[in-house]
Amino acid sequence: MSDEPAPEIQTRTLKRVGIGAALVAIAIAGIGIASRSSATRDLSETAQSNAIPAVTVVTPNRAGADGAGDLVLPGNIQAYNSAAIFARTNGYVRRWLADIGDHVQAGQALAILDAPEVDQQVAAAQADYQTALANQNLAKTTAARWSNLLTQDAVSRQEADEKAGDLAAKTAVANAARADVKRLGALQGFTRLSAPFAGIVTSRSAQIGALVVSGNAAAQPLFTVSDVHRMRIYVRVPQGYSAQVHPGLHATMTLPEYPGRNFDATLTRSAGAVDVQSGTVLVELQADNGDGALKPGAYAQVSFPASGGSSTAVRLPSSAVIFGEKGPVVAIVDNQGKVTMKSITVGRDEGAQVEITAGLSGNEKIINAPPDAIQTGDRVEVQKAPAEKKPGNAKA
Repeated sequence: MSDEPAPEIQTRTLKRVGIGAALVAIAIAGIGIASRSSATRDLSETAQSNAIPAVTVVTPNRAGADGAGDLVLPGNIQAYNSAAIFARTNGYVRRWLADIGDHVQAGQALAILDAPEVDQQVAAAQADYQTALANQNLAKTTAARWSNLLTQDAVSRQEADEKAGDLAAKTAVANAARADVKRLGALQGFTRLSAPFAGIVTSRSAQIGALVVSGNAAAQPLFTVSDVHRMRIYVRVPQGYSAQVHPGLHATMTLPEYPGRNFDATLTRSAGAVDVQSGTVLVELQADNGDGALKPGAYAQVSFPASGGSSTAVRLPSSAVIFGEKGPVVAIVDNQGKVTMKSITVGRDEGAQVEITAGLSGNEKIINAPPDAIQTGDRVEVQKAPAEKKPGNAKA
């Protein structure tokens, strides 16, 4: 038996190597395709997962819970009476006798002005009055004499009437001169600025030697006197609650400078008209101020015992409400994470909280701080709200 030729053996070996290499290449290609397919599938799943936004939800609270039924509105405190004191005559401030914070009585002097021009005008007017008075007396004597001569037919009635007419004219001139003296005397009296009523001086712009000009509407008042024994509080009540506040209603007032202290105020009058721009009714309350704790111009929070007008009203964080072109809406999410946009009616805005009078039953899950582009039918992932840290748990 003879051996096979060498070329035939080499050909068989090369075939076997080629087949093995082809199988290896096919295996590598298959592994690569499978790897790419898995990566594409993972990337698609990741993209779909990232496309679903994560949100937190809140549940509406009943408006009557924890005292939320009270109508709390900002108020402005004003003095019971307040008067700005201006100069009624031109002059210079000689001295001022009261400063801010001083308690003054009615008629008490606040400042003294120097008005030399007015003093000279008074002197001239008095001289003119004396001249007119002398002419009047002379005309009176002359008319009396001519009246006696007329009884003796020594003069004509025409001449006697002329003397009587001259007396009437001189009397009128004397009366005008006397009125001018009184006018200038009153103007001279305005050099003494007085308090119109008992109160406290809340402002002073008078400076010694300063020129004051009467009739200047742009000038600051030299003094402001305020009667603070009782204060007025002005509050603008929304139209929807205006029927629930009436004269005689007692309200509770708080001020930031007196934390924990409540002041009682009584509603005394209402404007009885809705302001077109703000949609509110202006009401006035009054409160006693025996200890002087209330200050004119102060800000206060006034709480009225009003229920809000609707037993179905609920409250939400203001961040959960979207104000759009079609009005306020909220985003409601169901158990499957599907979003439904619902229109609502806002009763009142309390800043951090808003009262919803229509549109919600109180059992919905509302998305807090929803994205601006959220629409009905969108999918979201509900996350638990982060627990609030209690004071004292932080590590030093």
